[in-house]
Amino acid sequence: MLENLLIRNFVIVDELDLNFLLGFSSLTGETGAGKSILIDALSLALGSRSESGVVKKGNDKADITATFNLEGNNEAKNWLFLNEFEESDNQLLLRRVINKDGKSKAFINGIPSTINQLKSLSESLVDIYSQNTHHSLLKKTAQREILDSFLDIKEEFKNLKKLHNEWQRLFTEQDKFLKNKESFLNELNEIEEKNDEFSALNFTYKEWNQLQVDQKILANGKDLISGVNKCISMIDGGDISLNSLSREAQVELKNLYALDKRLENAHNIMSSIQAESVELGRELSNYLQNVDIDENLQQRVEEKIQSIFNFCRKYNVKPETLEPESETWLQRLEELKGMLGDKDISALVKDAKASYDEIAINVSNQRKKAASSLSKLITEKLNQLSFNDATFSVELIPSDPSINGNESIQFLVSTFKGGDLQPIQKVLSGGELSRISLAIRVASIANIDVPTMIFDEVDVGIGGGVAEVVGNLLKDLGGKKNTQALVITHLPQVAAKANNHYKVSKKQAGGTVTSQIQLLNEAERIDEIARMLGGIKITDKAIDHAKEILS
Repeated sequence: MLENLLIRNFVIVDELDLNFLLGFSSLTGETGAGKSILIDALSLALGSRSESGVVKKGNDKADITATFNLEGNNEAKNWLFLNEFEESDNQLLLRRVINKDGKSKAFINGIPSTINQLKSLSESLVDIYSQNTHHSLLKKTAQREILDSFLDIKEEFKNLKKLHNEWQRLFTEQDKFLKNKESFLNELNEIEEKNDEFSALNFTYKEWNQLQVDQKILANGKDLISGVNKCISMIDGGDISLNSLSREAQVELKNLYALDKRLENAHNIMSSIQAESVELGRELSNYLQNVDIDENLQQRVEEKIQSIFNFCRKYNVKPETLEPESETWLQRLEELKGMLGDKDISALVKDAKASYDEIAINVSNQRKKAASSLSKLITEKLNQLSFNDATFSVELIPSDPSINGNESIQFLVSTFKGGDLQPIQKVLSGGELSRISLAIRVASIANIDVPTMIFDEVDVGIGGGVAEVVGNLLKDLGGKKNTQALVITHLPQVAAKANNHYKVSKKQAGGTVTSQIQLLNEAERIDEIARMLGGIKITDKAIDHAKEILS
């Protein structure tokens, strides 16, 4: 849920620190007071496009931070985990900083993010429904999305798109194959030759590293033996060797230590040097015993290294990428064999189409059931909204197979008894369209798990007793567990149904206009409802009426 929105230097807001509560909340105020600022600011925090002109005059940047509680929101938590953003104690902070030139920076839990990441994450946090969504509902794409959201089978839709893309990829490959069969045969021969040569190398990157180590040792074997023998001679090769001199020094220091105990440390160091010198001689002697200058082995190592270099030069690859590249060759080899073998590309296309058809038919069947349920639900909501004899229907129209299935979706409505069902695009009345839109939204989002829903004047064109019904519908939405429904409204009947009531006011001082938002107590709420009922001048009658609709 949305817990807090902190806005600084945004449009006509100096600083606004607003806490939100669960349930149904209304946001009211006079026209021009700045109610849309809340939605605009939150939309920016959720990743909407920024523009110049939103920074309050006299400031360099606007700063917006939205705080969410993710308790129970597993989808958002999983998104944070997959995208490697830290999440602590169910808290999420989204921040957007907008400069005067319109450029902006985004942060998720204090970590810089892209705007696309904000948008992606916001899909599991907030849904915003505005007046403009009335018109978006006229588009068939929006109608399909509403039905599919109501259906709530995300994995099936994911698989549907994946299988469609694979089918289309193979179909395109088939078309290319028919035009370029000879080139595919040449490609197959080339890859087979390359793969045979690679197999003959018996290459592993681990062995490649060891070969280079072995080659260096074998190539420098004589120098190593000569150098080690020289070191052994210096350590233990006569009267002036390291061992001889260290023994003399040890005896001398031992005698001196007997005369002056302060030489104890020097005596001990010399003893250690003498012992280490003897050990060093043994170590080098052991090394010589194990050194084997095998010229045949050296030749074999160098030949293998050269063969690997030749292969890499021939096929323009690097030793460190050989193993992953070979996997790609094998995959392509199998694909070409499939296309050119007994089971050619046409069979692969047929199999891919069959896989797509299977899930597409399943989606179609589930859409039919969901369409029936959604039609019934929306018809009930329309009846509540004074369309007493209205009928709503979700129609599935067969279409060519696509990434979205085998049908398009169309919303049909009849607003009077005996009327023919018609596409909602033909409903011309603005008030009717508003009510139909609201009914569709309220019915279709009942199964959506997004915890916060914001309605920005979606009740425009509605009044009278219908407004009270709208208020009840929105209150029901906000009554779901861990759910918020926030509505910006001019209708007192809607605002009166809210569990929480916020008022937006505009203040002018020193030629500067600022906007403020406050949570109203009971007395303040009565005054605000009375203002909405009676206008600027609040009468006793308006006060009584406000108390009545709030009771």
